[in-house]
Amino acid sequence: MAHFFNLKGFLEEFKAFALKGNVIDLAVAVVIGGAFNKIVSVFVSSIITPIIGYLTSGVNLAYLVLKLGDVELKYGELLQATIDFLIIAFSVFVAIKLIGALRRKSEEAPAAPAPKPDDVVLLEQIRDILQKQADDK
Repeated sequence: MAHFFNLKGFLEEFKAFALKGNVIDLAVAVVIGGAFNKIVSVFVSSIITPIIGYLTSGVNLAYLVLKLGDVELKYGELLQATIDFLIIAFSVFVAIKLIGALRRKSEEAPAAPAPKPDDVVLLEQIRDILQKQADDK
C-alpha cells in the first residue's frame, strides 16, 4: 500500500494538474459564470418579470399554483426558472457568437510579412546596382 500512495508523487501530480491551463480557465469561467448569473437574475427579476406581469395583467408567474386537494403544485416557479434558463442560454449564445466574431476578425487581419532572409536582400541589392549600371550606359 505504501507504493500505491506516494505522498510526494501525489502532490507533484496534483500540482501539475492544478496548474494546467484548462483547470485555470475552468476556474475563471466558473467565477465569471457566477457573476454573469447574478446579472441575468437581476435582469430577469427587475425587467423581464415586470414586463410579463404587465402583459398578464399583474400576474406574477412565480406565484402561480395549482391546488389538488391539500397538494400545491407551484408550476409558476418552474415557468420562472424556465424563462431564466432561456434568457441565460440566449445570453451565453450571443456572447459566444460575439467572441467568435472577434476571433475571426483578428484571425482575418493580415499578418505582417515575414522579413526577407539576408541572402535575398543582398541579391536584390545586387540586382538593383546592376540595373542602375545598365541604365547609366
